[in-house]
Formats: sequence, structure tokens, C-alpha cells
Amino acid sequence: MRDLFLIGFLVSLFAAGLRRPFLLVLVYIYIDIVSPQRLTYYLLNTVPISLIAVVAAVGGWALVDDKRDSRFTARQGAILLLLAYCGITTYFGADFPTEAAEKWSWVWKALAFAVFLPLTLRTRLRVEALLLFMILSLSSIVIVGGVKTLITGGGYGELNLMVSNNTGLYEGSIISAVAISAIPIILWLMRHGTIFPPDWRVRLFCAGLILACLLIPIGTSARTGLLCIGLLAVLMLRDVKRRVLYIATIMAAGVAVVPLLPASYTERMDTIRTYQGDQSASTRLAVWRWTLEYAGSHPFGGGFEAYLQNSLRYDTTTVEGTAHDSRIERRVTTDRARAYHSSYFEMLGEQGWPGLFLWLGINIAGLLRMEALRRRYRLTTDPMHWGGQLAGALQHAQLIYLLGGAFVGIAFNPFLYQLMAAQIGLDTYLSRKSREARAKPNPRRPLSAAPTISGPSA
Repeated sequence: MRDLFLIGFLVSLFAAGLRRPFLLVLVYIYIDIVSPQRLTYYLLNTVPISLIAVVAAVGGWALVDDKRDSRFTARQGAILLLLAYCGITTYFGADFPTEAAEKWSWVWKALAFAVFLPLTLRTRLRVEALLLFMILSLSSIVIVGGVKTLITGGGYGELNLMVSNNTGLYEGSIISAVAISAIPIILWLMRHGTIFPPDWRVRLFCAGLILACLLIPIGTSARTGLLCIGLLAVLMLRDVKRRVLYIATIMAAGVAVVPLLPASYTERMDTIRTYQGDQSASTRLAVWRWTLEYAGSHPFGGGFEAYLQNSLRYDTTTVEGTAHDSRIERRVTTDRARAYHSSYFEMLGEQGWPGLFLWLGINIAGLLRMEALRRRYRLTTDPMHWGGQLAGALQHAQLIYLLGGAFVGIAFNPFLYQLMAAQIGLDTYLSRKSREARAKPNPRRPLSAAPTISGPSA
């Protein structure tokens, strides 16, 4: 039954795209985030729906869409350069060519689509539609996780998010970081959205979705999610007017919520303070040390999946007993082929220092540009105030994502590059509107009198 529903839904989206080609772009966004082919048992597994969607999206834009306001920006050029560099490391410098080619098979699609997507975002409606599809597609995962957390309490590695394959956005730490990073965008849609005007129904749904996003780190017991929630609370200080009341409310809510949290969650969060005794945290530190040493001898990286060659040795320390009668136990642990557990070390180990600096430059450029737009349109009387608010929301979403990326390898996750595309689309749209406003004559300014031509009388 679920297979038939998903097929019917996709067919209806493709049919709508025949009349509005931009909807085909949104179909690909939905497929990229939800991966409906992984949710079905038989039918969609045998059809390359992702390939069909991207061919339809690019073809519809190339053949039908209006391209007068499309612009290719320097940031798109940088993403294209990163795409080319990753291709070179994959085919000419990979330590594990077969495994590298497998990861490259989806990375190049994410980067190439990130270069293409801003070309289609010519209007506010399209930028908003992209963000709305991203959030609604993500909500199909988040709402399921939130409901299961309320019912079962979840647990580390125990929260089933519709699929048993623990990869992509269905992995606990990844969905925790992405869910929290989506909250600033949800808040913007709740206040400034035009596709679904913010009435009581929209506000109620958005409030419930935000609650589900906050429940995901609890259900997955992901420490990454807790740090992202902390950063979200700090970033929201920039926009609240009564900061003392906001801080007091946050503290009161924290005190009230802690007793309600499941024991599995609080025990896992305690390992943040006692990381020496947690094997997962100790493994991360050991992998990061290995990556730094590897980059010292391989400055251009080892290609995708270069971590497969690592060999780790690290100590874990645990304290047993009471405060007056405690015993410290140290153990030496060895491990091999452990993943980077960090987007930054993922980039460093796989693409070397050039790839890391290029990736950081792309992200930092987006953060700085969104800050400039946020300040330029900060006045509520400005007709483009909504754009400044959206720039701030996209900046906050990216900052939260990058914090989560410090502890999980999501440097090439498509969600990040969809955020970047929305930033580029918003930037080019606001820049064009500013140029048009400057080019229009000021109606309040009186026209100068026509010059008179004097000459000898006839």
C-alpha cells in the first residue's frame, strides 16, 4: 500500500511539472531528501527515479524556462571548481579507487545540482518554494521520529526512521543536526511565508514541526543535536527584543524538561563531560589525530574513503566506585578503518588542504554574504525586510549545520548545497531588485523644465 501511495504521489508531481517546469526541480529535491525508493519494497527500487527527475528538471529549464534573470555567480564557480577537484582526486589520486568511485557517484550529483539550482531561482516565489519543499520533505522524516520519540523514548541506535538502512538523513547524528538547522527556516516560513500565508493553521503546524525537530536529538540520543540546540538558542538572541525574558524562559524550560527526559538520553549526554571514558569520543579524537598526520604526508588528500587505511590505538579511562572509594581503570583499544566523524577532517583526509580551504571558503562566503543582506534589509519599513530576515535564517541554518558537521561527516550532504543554492538565489534576486529600484525615477522629484531655445526673431 505504501508503494502505491508513493508512486501515485510522484506521478502527480511529475504531471504537475509538465505545466510548471520548475516543479520538476522540486521533485528532485523531494527525491534527494526523502529517498522514496528506499521506502518501497518492490516497485520504485527498480526505477532510476533520481536520474529521471534530474533529467526532467534540467531539460525543462533548458527548453522552456525563462532565463533572462538567471545569473552565474562566483560562488557557483567555486562549487564547480570543488567538483572538478574532487573528480581529479577520485580518478588520479585515490588510495582506494573502487570505494572512491562509489562515493563519487553521488557526490558529483550533489555538487553539479548545486551549481545548476540557483539558475532556476529567479523570483521570491521560487526561493520560497525551494525552502518549503526542503522543509516539508524533511518533515516526513522528522515527524515520524518525533512521534516515535514521544511514544517509545528512542535511544542511541534504536530510533527507526522508516528505514533500517542507517545512512544519509536517516542516520541519527545527521538527522539531528539537519533537523535543528531547519528550525530558523521554519520560523521564517511561519512569519513571512506567502505560499501558505501564516494563519493559525500554518503557525500550529510549524510549532508542531519545531517540537518534532527538537525531539529528534532526544530520540536518537545524539550529542551533536544537543550542541546544535545550544547554538540555536544563542543565535536566536540576535533577533529577540527582550533578551532577559528570553534567557529566563530558556532556563526555566530547561529545568522543566530535564526530569522528563529518558534515562538513556541523559546518560549519553553525560559522556560529553567524561569523553575519556567513552569509546565513541575517544575514537573520534584518534581518527582526527591520524588525519592530521596523514595530511602532513599527503597534502592533497587520499581521495574519497581514504580513512579505510587508518589504524588507531587509543586509551580509554573510566572511574568506578563512589567518590570516597573510586578506582580508575585504563584500557588500550585498537581499531581500524574508522570514519572521520567530522566534515572538516573528512575534507582534509579525502581532498587535502586545497579541498578543505576551498570548501571552507565556499561556506564562509555564504555566511558573510547573508550577514551583509541581513544588515542591509534590517529595517521593518524596508519592502525587502523579508529578504533580510530570510538571509538571517539561512545564515543561522548554515552555522548550525557547520557545528553539527564538526562531529559527523556531512561535508557533501545534498542538504547543505540546497541551502547554498537558496542563499545564492536570494542574493541574486535582492541584488536585481535593488538595481531596478535605483534605475526607476523618483516620483517625488520634480522634472526639470524643458530647455528653451532662443534665437533671432524671424
